[in-house]
Amino acid sequence: MSVLDNFEQWKDFLADRLQQAQQQGLTQQVISDVAYQIGDYLARNVDPKNPEERVLADLWKVADEKEQHVLANMMVKLVQQK
Repeated sequence: MSVLDNFEQWKDFLADRLQQAQQQGLTQQVISDVAYQIGDYLARNVDPKNPEERVLADLWKVADEKEQHVLANMMVKLVQQK
């Protein structure tokens, strides 16, 4: 089972990767840029596996680049709250 199959598992996975990035000294800007790149990759190459991912994919498609960066940053903030 992929971490993309369950949104809670996906958030846990992202939270773990975020914590590792912070421990390795990555700046918030670098984390933000990586989050954007991951979001863009997922939107272009991965079919959503659950309703939450479908909403994120739909939002990503209608957003301009600036809004996509905001969406990526919001996902980072979401997993930081765990």
